[in-house]
Amino acid sequence: MAENNPESTMPDDFNFEGAIKELETIVERMERGEQPLEQAMRDFEYGMALSEKCRKSLDVAQLRMEQLIVRNGQESLEPMENDSDEEINEDETPW
Repeated sequence: MAENNPESTMPDDFNFEGAIKELETIVERMERGEQPLEQAMRDFEYGMALSEKCRKSLDVAQLRMEQLIVRNGQESLEPMENDSDEEINEDETPW
């Protein structure tokens, strides 16, 4: 695993659903707290890279859907809801 560039370990045949499952596995492993610090840091770094790749994949999918809607003659587009724009209540913080 290339520690300086976690995205270099990403498979060429990126699969969104597989990446989400891998992220869940990383989170579960880290939540158990049984890893040495160095392994936890590598998992965190890789998880962040996976998360970014998933976000980009979703952005591309959203753009494709918007283009299809425009191409099919629908005049008005409403922006898709983005959860990251919502404020997080400190009482509801998952960590």
